[in-house]
Amino acid sequence: MTKTIALASVALLALTAPLAAQTAKNAAGTTTAATLPQGAPVAALVRDIDIPYQQFTLKNGLRVVVHTDRKAPVVAVSVWYHIGSKDEPKGRTGFAHLFEHLMFGGSENSDQSWFQPMQAIGATGLNGTTYFDRTNYFETVPRGALDTALFLESDRMGHLLGAVTQSKLDIQRGVVQNEKRGNDNQPGGLVNYKVLETLFPDGHPYQHSTIGSMADLDTASLADVKGWFRQHYGPNNAVLVLAGDIDVAAARPLVEKYFGDIPMGPKNEPTLAAVPTLKQRIDLTFKDQVANTTVTRTWAIPGMLDKDAPALDVAASIIGGLDSSRLETSLVRGSKMAVSVSAGAQSFERVGRFVVSAVVTPGQDPKAVGAAIDAAVADFIRTGPTEAELRRAKTSDIAQTIRGLEEVGGFGGKAVALATGAVYADDPGFAKKQLAAEAALTPAQVKAAAAKWLSRPVLAYTLEPGERGAYQEAASVTAGNQAASAPMKAAPGAEGPAPVARGAIPTPTMTADLQFPTIEHAKLANGIEVAFARRAAVPVVNVAIDFDAGNAADPKSKLGTQALMLKLLKQGTDRYNSEQIAQAEENLGANISASATMDRTKVELSALTPNLAASLDLMAGIVRDAAFRPADIERVRGQQLASIAAETKQPVPLALRVLPPILYGAKSPYGVPFTGTGNPAAVASVTQGDIKAFQNDWLRPDKAKIFVVGDTALKTLMPLLEKSFGDWRASGTAPTKDFSGTLPESKGRIVVIDRPNTPQSLIFAGVLTPEKGTDDLVPLDQANDVLGGSFLSRLNMDLRETKHWSYGVQGLLFTVQHTVPYMIYAPVQADQTGPSIAALRGQIASFIGDKGVTPAELTRTISGSINELPGRFESGSAVLSAMESNDVYGRPDDYYTKLPGRLRALTTSELDAAAKSAIDPAKITWVVIGDSAKIKPQLDTLGLPVEVLPAAAVMGGK
Repeated sequence: MTKTIALASVALLALTAPLAAQTAKNAAGTTTAATLPQGAPVAALVRDIDIPYQQFTLKNGLRVVVHTDRKAPVVAVSVWYHIGSKDEPKGRTGFAHLFEHLMFGGSENSDQSWFQPMQAIGATGLNGTTYFDRTNYFETVPRGALDTALFLESDRMGHLLGAVTQSKLDIQRGVVQNEKRGNDNQPGGLVNYKVLETLFPDGHPYQHSTIGSMADLDTASLADVKGWFRQHYGPNNAVLVLAGDIDVAAARPLVEKYFGDIPMGPKNEPTLAAVPTLKQRIDLTFKDQVANTTVTRTWAIPGMLDKDAPALDVAASIIGGLDSSRLETSLVRGSKMAVSVSAGAQSFERVGRFVVSAVVTPGQDPKAVGAAIDAAVADFIRTGPTEAELRRAKTSDIAQTIRGLEEVGGFGGKAVALATGAVYADDPGFAKKQLAAEAALTPAQVKAAAAKWLSRPVLAYTLEPGERGAYQEAASVTAGNQAASAPMKAAPGAEGPAPVARGAIPTPTMTADLQFPTIEHAKLANGIEVAFARRAAVPVVNVAIDFDAGNAADPKSKLGTQALMLKLLKQGTDRYNSEQIAQAEENLGANISASATMDRTKVELSALTPNLAASLDLMAGIVRDAAFRPADIERVRGQQLASIAAETKQPVPLALRVLPPILYGAKSPYGVPFTGTGNPAAVASVTQGDIKAFQNDWLRPDKAKIFVVGDTALKTLMPLLEKSFGDWRASGTAPTKDFSGTLPESKGRIVVIDRPNTPQSLIFAGVLTPEKGTDDLVPLDQANDVLGGSFLSRLNMDLRETKHWSYGVQGLLFTVQHTVPYMIYAPVQADQTGPSIAALRGQIASFIGDKGVTPAELTRTISGSINELPGRFESGSAVLSAMESNDVYGRPDDYYTKLPGRLRALTTSELDAAAKSAIDPAKITWVVIGDSAKIKPQLDTLGLPVEVLPAAAVMGGK
């Protein structure tokens, strides 16, 4: 297999990778900075990153970029239009985003939801997004379905308007407004509007948000949106990227066939915008239902094409973006005035934003934290970065880029890199040039850029707990009664083509069944099992060491012990303190994380192949030799308590705290908040002894398995694993989790968690099924795909596309090893909370009753599930996750290879039987997070008992 990103010149460095180290220790018993592991040189990493491409342009101006990657039989299709919210005229905010939604609603020769044919062909990574400067649509499809995808993309580019109706406009207007409500409903969700208004002057193209205002969305007319399309969506304003199992010789005739007849549109001139400077420092204070105060500093900076953009990006990393950053070191680890810090440089086409934030530790003075941020920025301007800081920032950024380029499509794959360069820089290879510019940066250059842009007046603002201000709601808008507005005028000759019959949508050719990687097995000297799969598309190796523990093992008397222990693993070992661990990780371009599901606890490593040995050495110390120093325990304890408090202010985490204990009861290992953070009283009382005891009991070699996927070989890997973990021995008898208890009887009811003054309710419902994760869940999973598991599911289509009360609804099997719950997620507008539950109950009862899976639904879901498999496992991390799931649920290595045959054999009656056996609609518990005063009268009409609790009542997960 040919690597799409080759690191041939640095592969030899793997032989010397254990630069990790001499183990000289200082008086405190920790290694000095000089002995920290060092990775491959930055310049070498960048030099060999490559995304080769060819390009051509059609007569109508459509620019086409082609990248060949044969690792999987899939092609990423990415269409970028050079039009975004910055180009919207006054009074038309939100138009670009609204039209993104309309373009999923069907075109003249495929007048159906875009997802209808896309699901059937097995498209993965399917979506569309809008931002200040562009609108894009993307999907990864099997090679045999490329004609289908190109037909559909070209039909909505050149043959759309005949299918855009007033009804579709009203539906998508409602969907977008519910998307806006959902974003605004988050703690601090209204702050960004005011920040943009303040940072950018009146009339500046970046002053309004991409999603726009409720009022402008209310007044959008059919004539307006059609004029918007004619003006901006011609082929000469677009870039098409094809990346994957395709070459330019095959691509050119296909693109000519499907796009060549689309006439050129008006020439688009993206709006110009200067970088504004505030006349003086501005201080603002916002209030909202937040648990902790956040202090922020932000400046307008130049856009992505400016020569200072790479320097500002690494400056942000060094100031507050990296785990070894100055603010992390001073405010979080040092003075402990902040729970967390962050910093980043957001680059848009014309301008950008430099943002530094800190979440204030409860009891600390926000003004003092703000002053500390100001002092840190001033010091950086004065002194600039050190060579070591700059090297860590570069390595971390470049390593993350390499990981993202493993995939051809999605939100951040190679197609995105090529399209970004083509659209903004007129150069598909722009991304590599930016990385090269970053690699060449000197401390003096970074210091100069920071001094130039961060010495100007700052917008300083604080978000603190309190009642938020008035919320702008949408008007009640239906077809024909929009408020009057002057229609947008199309440019001369921009009326658009008359509807053209193009024939039927091309039928995909047969998609080859998934060839899941061969899994090799071995054992370490101490008996730890190792499972390995080779994936060589990028020079990255992913390693996970999984323990049979999980949230279900968290002690009931001290819920949150596991989460505290996991957070502490990287805060200090016998060799390194927390800052040194962060520096070592960044030197190596490694990512090490610790996390838990309900059934498993794991520590995971993503390492660059040349740095694998040193990265495994660092990982082993974190897993085996965590120090759990008292000072670190107290600091991390404060962070976890702040996280728990934040969960009670956020709808989804709050629901995940409330529902599982109701479903499983207090005695079940699963009867705990699924967030895993525990309850505050318990976390406050956990001792160092408790933490060490949990680690000794559950993170031990006789409970461990190691899974590896990546650019190496088993014979190369095993000596490294043996060195890191082979001499690890367990003592005593390992504990087990007890699932033998009786579960409480499920009963239909509604539990309201009161969250006053919110524009949206979150419905989060659940019922226990008789199934276990180790059972054959394929029929039930496919049945749920029809009911609630996909965009085209009955639940989503009813509440989103028919009633437009929600941005999106999902029904899901929350797969755990033992009793599996069926859950429903539905954020809905507050004034339709009761009717939404009634609609959901009706749809479920109908599906379980006499309106089960239809033959058409069976064909669609089975075809999609089979065809999507090659795209689903394009990345090594996806393969790793599948290997872990197979182990937890007792599946064979060839489970996914044989899955297509299992799917083809399913019948409608099999799916219906699975759903009827698993889901009892009368026993569903409905948890609703919302404004009780507004929604309880609606809920009282549903014939179910209703209980109202304040959010504070669920702090302990009761």
